[in-house]
Amino acid sequence: MSRRGRLSVVVVAVVLLAGLSALPGCSRSPGVLSSGRRAQPPSHQRMLELLREVEAQRAENGFLGDLNVKALRSQAGSLRPDAPPEQGFGLLGGLGMEELRLGNTDAAIERLEAASALVALLPDAKRRDFAHQVWFYLGLAHLRRGETQNCVARHTSDSCILPIREGGIHANQEGSRKAIEQFTKVLESADPGSWEHTCARWLLNIAAMTIGLYPDGVRPAWRIPPSVFTSDEPFPRFVDVAPRLGLNTIDLSGGAIVEDLDGDRHLDILVSTLDTAGPMHFFHNNADGTFDDRTEEAGLTGLLGGLNMVDADYDNDGDVDVLVLRGAWFGTRGRHPRSLLRNNGDGTFTDVTLDAGLGEAYPSQAASWGDHDGDGDLDLYIGNEAQPEERYPSQLFRNNGDGTFTDIAREAGVENRKFAKAVVWGDYDGDRRPDLYVSNLRGANRLYHNNGDGTFTDVAKEAGVTLPIDSFPAWFFDFDNDGNLDIYVASYLQELGLARLYCTVASYLSLPYQAELGRLYRGDGKGHFDDVTLEQGLTRFAMPMGANFGDLDNDGYLDFYLGTGYPAYDGLVPNLMYRNRGGKGFADVSFAGGFAHLQKGHAVAFADLNNDGDQEIFEQMGGAYPGDAFGNVLYESPGFGHHWLSIQLVGVRSNRSAVGARIRAEIVEDGKRRSIYRWVNTGGSFGCNPLRQTLGLGTASRVEVLEVFWPTTGLTQTFREVAPDRLLTITEGSDRIDVVVLKSYKLG
Repeated sequence: MSRRGRLSVVVVAVVLLAGLSALPGCSRSPGVLSSGRRAQPPSHQRMLELLREVEAQRAENGFLGDLNVKALRSQAGSLRPDAPPEQGFGLLGGLGMEELRLGNTDAAIERLEAASALVALLPDAKRRDFAHQVWFYLGLAHLRRGETQNCVARHTSDSCILPIREGGIHANQEGSRKAIEQFTKVLESADPGSWEHTCARWLLNIAAMTIGLYPDGVRPAWRIPPSVFTSDEPFPRFVDVAPRLGLNTIDLSGGAIVEDLDGDRHLDILVSTLDTAGPMHFFHNNADGTFDDRTEEAGLTGLLGGLNMVDADYDNDGDVDVLVLRGAWFGTRGRHPRSLLRNNGDGTFTDVTLDAGLGEAYPSQAASWGDHDGDGDLDLYIGNEAQPEERYPSQLFRNNGDGTFTDIAREAGVENRKFAKAVVWGDYDGDRRPDLYVSNLRGANRLYHNNGDGTFTDVAKEAGVTLPIDSFPAWFFDFDNDGNLDIYVASYLQELGLARLYCTVASYLSLPYQAELGRLYRGDGKGHFDDVTLEQGLTRFAMPMGANFGDLDNDGYLDFYLGTGYPAYDGLVPNLMYRNRGGKGFADVSFAGGFAHLQKGHAVAFADLNNDGDQEIFEQMGGAYPGDAFGNVLYESPGFGHHWLSIQLVGVRSNRSAVGARIRAEIVEDGKRRSIYRWVNTGGSFGCNPLRQTLGLGTASRVEVLEVFWPTTGLTQTFREVAPDRLLTITEGSDRIDVVVLKSYKLG
């Protein structure tokens, strides 16, 4: 059924909000109780205790702990002077790499130099290969020291962004110069085209950039052509403003949510970290271009760790809640508790995990909210990492509507029992029931079709969406605006050594390599997908972890950003931004747009943080090792002059967050009529966009028809002649649009 709406205006005045905060009994900080910090219930306190227990086991963690380095130090201290050189080389080299992992860079260099001194004593058959290894990793250690002294300690808007320029040039150049010395040794003796030669060449060129020697200061035979660091098409530069806003907290890999978390209509930022001793950070948007860290006031102190987070209003009370996921990559030692953080509606959160029935946890970083049974509240699917020795099931938690959940994965047929890295809901066949896509590392991906009776059937093979075998982030979106959901699933590479760096570099240098590309599957709306990866120009090999999509230039077509990298320190490869060319292909605009960050990118979110209609990109940065922390980045949009519309949907009979609802905006642009489609969700599988949807309208001066479809009830609401460049609130079943007036401002 269709309703033609009339327009009404509800003005939310920033001045009024500021005035109310000064009244007796009101907090001077929006969302914080004047009486002080909320007293937390026993469930919250118990979670803090559990996380302290996890933190106490940090030393035993293969990524974070120091047990290995302590053992190797002991062995090195007792090494006999007459020990075989192979033994000393292996021990000192291994200890050097362990020290580097922990961030003890000077100690790492000392140990690797000692190993290098033993090369001449090695047997002839081993000398050459071992020399290449120790020179390469000694160069890497020096390069890491240069990064730490400059990019981390002196983080600027240009730090670590290829091609490195101006503020990205190192002030302290000793690390990069010594790195070049070691990489030169490799290049002078390794076979051209070998993994060692290709990887050393890449890192030497990067080191040269950091001290202003690229390109002319690099030998022509080793120089990477400047054309490699150019984009497919011109694109305006987005500037990283996180340093001046205080958002560049130094963390390991983690999650990120951009959402109005305290009900003042302005988008806040919440970040987490893999580090089991690392805190969350809640950055409150002050509605003037600045942010305050209100972690303690929000009641989040002590909620340590969390590689990823997902958010939604699970209890339908009008406030967005948060699920924190922990234990990913840690194997059987990763059964760390997850946290369900209930939003109290006043800028504070309470951990209700144990009371909600979510206490049985497995290693995971993948989860997604969706109303699988159409009862009006959000259910939760968590994709867990099955191990060879422990085939952990994934979990489907049915929302009981009373604040508790019941795991029904076995009855529903969605236990998966593979190494899940991404899970996303989407109604790909238009039957009004959300289906489930699961990206598995080291196994075929799943497409669980919702049968409508509480069960699911894996139809991935029939639908043609099982690949890649090694995959990671994934999402449903409509990249060509044909009204049908498509799937993007990124590839990854599990091989160790230099294989990952070689394949990535080979992709840039047009050298042969063996690795899977990510896949873009175009859906036909009837249950089948076509692989259009090559057709759409997605030919770059990349290994993203965090990733998400949004509309960079407000042309109505969805672009996407890949946060690339892997745990090893040699993973200095550019993050990737793909601009959608009107549904007819994607252009790599990473270098031109300032997005080609070398550090490891994790959770990504596209969001309009200053109410001007243009989307910024927030990226949580950092690796998995203690020595690989980095500051988060926020790329500010330069603006494109296009029209836009932001829409906040409010479910009544459907879930309050409106997850799964579909928006269609019909516009006329340059005399041509077209439609723009969005499905309400938080975007990709690693990083959360706001539930508020922002639609770019290009040059269209109005929306001819605005349509909202609610799959839970089958209701379609239709509004005509809608003016652009504003935030709208549309409530399910209402025949009016509420216009929310928010002041725009410059960031910083």
